[in-house]
Amino acid sequence: MAHHTLKNGYTGLADRLNRFPLGAPPSELLYKILKLLVREPEAAMVALLPIKPFTVGRAARIWEINEAEARKILEELAGRAILVDIVQNGETRYVLPPPMAGFFEFSMMRVRDDLDQKLLSELFYQYLNVEEDFARHLFCEGETQLGRIFVHEPALPRESALHVLDYERASEIIQTATPMAVGTCYCRHKMGHLGKACAAPQDICMTFNTTADSLIRHGHARRVPRAEGLELLHKAYDNNLVQFGENVREQVNFICNCCSCCCEAMIAARRFAFLQPVHTTNYMPVVDYAQCLGCGKCAGVCPVEALSLSADEKTGDNSTIAVLDEERCLGCGLCVRACPANALRLEPRPERLITPLNSAHRIVVMAIERGTLQHLIFDNRVLWSHRALAAVLGVVLKLPPVKQILASRQLKSRYLETLIRRIDG
Repeated sequence: MAHHTLKNGYTGLADRLNRFPLGAPPSELLYKILKLLVREPEAAMVALLPIKPFTVGRAARIWEINEAEARKILEELAGRAILVDIVQNGETRYVLPPPMAGFFEFSMMRVRDDLDQKLLSELFYQYLNVEEDFARHLFCEGETQLGRIFVHEPALPRESALHVLDYERASEIIQTATPMAVGTCYCRHKMGHLGKACAAPQDICMTFNTTADSLIRHGHARRVPRAEGLELLHKAYDNNLVQFGENVREQVNFICNCCSCCCEAMIAARRFAFLQPVHTTNYMPVVDYAQCLGCGKCAGVCPVEALSLSADEKTGDNSTIAVLDEERCLGCGLCVRACPANALRLEPRPERLITPLNSAHRIVVMAIERGTLQHLIFDNRVLWSHRALAAVLGVVLKLPPVKQILASRQLKSRYLETLIRRIDG
């Protein structure tokens, strides 16, 4: 009986989460995670909230309570980072972040005594690393992914550095974000509770702009000045951490500094390499075989096992050389800096990858690719007429894959960028 009660109490919230382009497939583990994060009455209320940012008044109408009571509930949820509160021009709007990158991570971005973080870590590990459904859904569906890799700036040759676009540099994100915050690495914190964390620094993962503002306000992350942010970036470089951030060009909300052993993005990049679960940089390492010593330091530092050693057939002896698997390579450039013989260099990829303009652009394109656009357009679940329209649109989105891909590519056009800029303005 208890099993069914637990499941039934959180199915509404689980269904609500799956309305995101990046949802969370229901399972018994997910219900247990949600039970730790929110109380059952809260889960029922959050399940009714829109996907788009909403005001206190909107929440009060949906919940059929007065605004003072709604504000109290919303502020309490934002205080636990279940919701993000966005303050602009004196008005506060609230939004339920997706599970990742969102309130799953936020629950582990600081040490808390109001939450059993050890148990939560064990559940997260089972849900993300043992069960495969969520990881596949998060990283492997559609062409457009949540995150992208930033190039390892110290590895760039001087001539290439001049042509790197601003949005490709983690340093540029740090220098232009307002504000910037730093919190505990969710991945290494989680693995620490399991006795599996590596020695890489934990207080180094970065959030920016409106997300950072909310996390700072509620004590989930600390505000840092640009100078300290750049120092932390160089600390990440020195520890061979990969910069994995939001896959947008403007208003990046997060950059994680990832190790190869603990971090979900790197684990997924190895596990599902053939599905290209994260967007690479616009660069690729090239091996100078005349200089390669076959020492293996590049292979040792590669976070996704894209480099290996192979027998050098030209010498006829037992010497080895580095071999690159281009399909697996992230283009991060860690290997270039690790090479003691300067036998590796970064060169631009033949074709530049498409990066969405901002979060709105990325979410729309991801929804088209994953067949969930109707949830973004008709997201007020208390209106049955909207549900009916959503069902019709859902049929359209079940057209043959070729037509879905065509629609996706059309949305990645300058027309959509212009439309988004007008809406934001």
